[in-house]
Amino acid sequence: MHVGEDEIPWVQAGDLELKVVQVKVEEGLWVVRNRFQPGAAVQKHRHTGPVYAFTLSGAWKYAESDYTNTAGSYLYEPAGSVHTLIVPEDNTELTDVWFTIYGANLNLDDDGNVESVTDAAGVYAGYMALCEAQGLGRPNVLTD
Repeated sequence: MHVGEDEIPWVQAGDLELKVVQVKVEEGLWVVRNRFQPGAAVQKHRHTGPVYAFTLSGAWKYAESDYTNTAGSYLYEPAGSVHTLIVPEDNTELTDVWFTIYGANLNLDDDGNVESVTDAAGVYAGYMALCEAQGLGRPNVLTD
């Protein structure tokens, strides 16, 4: 199965641009590509499964960590990881990252309580809704 670069459109989703490339709901898999503006942040969350990330450009880090991911960086996050993704405000370019995610993101409030859940089915439905709302139709995302 193949998807070309221009076959899956970018959609605006808050502070980021998003492409959903593959979703396998039965496996809990979602493969996304995100482009973050300088200063963007993602709510603190806990992963129920492993995550694999590859950075194409820019820089990002976790507020809870000392290292920074830059172009060419690969990151593995084991299930149970808790963190807050932040993009440095002084980035001079978009931060472009591929994520392969198994399971769900449990989005946490300041006290560590689960506020919402992001999973493969929700990401797929949300992406399709954004594509339609932005006049892009329903792209051929690889699915189950």
